Amino acid sequence: MTGRSRTPLEVTISVWWAMFLREALDRLFEARAAWLWLLLEPIVYIALHAFGFETFRIHQVGGLAINMWIVAGFIGFLLWRRTWMQVLHGVDCNKAFFAYRQVKPFDAAIVRAVLEIFLMVPVSIVMFSIVLGFGHGMTQNTQNPIWLPQDPLLVIASVLGLWLLGLGFGLVTSVLMSYVREVDHIFKMLYLPLYYISGALMPISMYIPLPYQYIFVANPIVNGVEMMRLGFLPEYHVLKGVSLEYLYAWALGLLLLGLALYKRFSRKLVML
Repeated sequence: MTGRSRTPLEVTISVWWAMFLREALDRLFEARAAWLWLLLEPIVYIALHAFGFETFRIHQVGGLAINMWIVAGFIGFLLWRRTWMQVLHGVDCNKAFFAYRQVKPFDAAIVRAVLEIFLMVPVSIVMFSIVLGFGHGMTQNTQNPIWLPQDPLLVIASVLGLWLLGLGFGLVTSVLMSYVREVDHIFKMLYLPLYYISGALMPISMYIPLPYQYIFVANPIVNGVEMMRLGFLPEYHVLKGVSLEYLYAWALGLLLLGLALYKRFSRKLVML
């Protein structure tokens, strides 16, 4: 008597779980102290820029304390960037598993994206704990300090939007990179400029005149980062024109386009 055959959903969940465990072990233990490097990047970037702002006696931006302004924006940007990078290279790093007919290119993409948001949770907790441990609240008001996000739902919605944006952008660019390998060099050159044109580490309002800020606000990452800061402090002065709806419009649009491309070129992605 044979056992019950598994449903397609059960097979998919099993595949995702097995790939999730493998990816988690690779990310955390593939190299010596690999888990430590997940923390070092945000710590170094945040510390250097916080020191620079304090040196020039810039203590707040838009009403939000400068250290918390940097942390809140950088964590959101880093989630988007790491999700994009993991999904971008998901096909290349899992080609051996496509020999199994149960494993599809999209499985590698979604597992890597989910793992990234799981890893960013402890990283974010550590970052905020360090800032709060040094006595930095949301504002410069020492009489009535604010220690926790005032609108946690908006923070969660912004984080989810940035994550979906990274997933969608990763799906689209991974298909492109599978056909044109050289675009990976272009992406690498964009890493550093993206930190600044997305308003993650430098306030756009400080170096871009008001009449031209709308050009940068057209970047959906700016919308996610600014809305995340607004969730920490409702009195924060966001850039004019940013909205959560714009972020999700881009995220869902890229996600649908990426899914369509994966469906259309799934066979070629496995063979390339």
